Amino acid sequence: MDFDLNEEQRLLKESIDGLLTDSYDFEQRKKYMKKGGWSKAVWLKLAEQGLLGLPFAEADGGFGGGGVETMIVMEALGKALVLEPYLATVVIGGGFLRHAGSDTQKAAHVPGIIDGSKTLAFAQLEKNSRYDLFDVTTTAKKKGDGWVIDGEKFVVLNGENADTLIVTARTKGERRDHGGIGVFLVPANAKGVAKKGYPTQDGLHAADVTFTGVEIGADSVLGNPEDSLALIERVVDEARIALCAEAVGLMDESLKTTVEYIKTRKQFGVPIGSFQSLQHRASDMFVAAEQARSMSMFATMAGDFEDARERSNAIAAAKVQIGKSAKFVGQQSIQLHGGIGMTMEAKIGHYFKRLTMIETTFGDANYHQSRVTDGVA
Repeated sequence: MDFDLNEEQRLLKESIDGLLTDSYDFEQRKKYMKKGGWSKAVWLKLAEQGLLGLPFAEADGGFGGGGVETMIVMEALGKALVLEPYLATVVIGGGFLRHAGSDTQKAAHVPGIIDGSKTLAFAQLEKNSRYDLFDVTTTAKKKGDGWVIDGEKFVVLNGENADTLIVTARTKGERRDHGGIGVFLVPANAKGVAKKGYPTQDGLHAADVTFTGVEIGADSVLGNPEDSLALIERVVDEARIALCAEAVGLMDESLKTTVEYIKTRKQFGVPIGSFQSLQHRASDMFVAAEQARSMSMFATMAGDFEDARERSNAIAAAKVQIGKSAKFVGQQSIQLHGGIGMTMEAKIGHYFKRLTMIETTFGDANYHQSRVTDGVA
């Protein structure tokens, strides 16, 4: 496989790196965390650069970018510890619209995503579902031509601020049946929607969302309301690929920050980086980060595999390596920084928190290793 970037991809990388260098240093990020969780001004800058329209087809007003372009953006967002809801809105929300949205649905939502005026959130996780996408108790029942949704969803990223919620709900069958699951577009301000927002450990914002007799129209259904598990799995696989790329960016910056620290931190009158044992630990961190990078690239290529089982297998394997590398690089970074690494003032702790959250999002290393070894992925 050819992992070299072409000229357009290199320009994209330079463009987003330059934007985030100017708009997103660590001190600015801390201010964004205190003012609503993320910056609408930065979000609009991402829109102006065309980054919010990157994966959408040109016919829908986008730029027709693929997996490599998304990988480049997510790595850059990881390096800068960006809080803005790119994953929730562009990767996941946009993924559902690209794969299953009707022309009418795309026209209603995609332009707003591209210009930065609309954000989305994926309401999928339930109280006892853990990582199983088919474990759904939220119900969607027919009422005339429309539907009525009842249930609860938890840890909905960007759920507090999203304009539209993409909700998985059961239209028939039992709790853990693979069939009978639909995907619905629900206005966040619809009658019967209640949200409880809160910050997550990594500085992002999420919400627990309750749906009580929420009525939506027939035009709110994405794909087949009785058989959308394959659609959900495909979009979540794309989210896992994006998370792998973000983790690589986080590990790159964690390694860079840690090496700079041990070169300047002195003990016994000399920089601690001069101690051979710490040099070896930094080298091991580099190897772990490069292993993660290779698997992230492999997952990005696997996103285009036609065979769903082959695609899921490759992405699950990548998530395993990303999880292991993230844990190692994160823990070593904290240990080499010492006590200061555990403080809110040191950015290395924020990198570790985000890496930890990524490892548990849409399946941790143990979960995906079981999927691969059991032949489920």
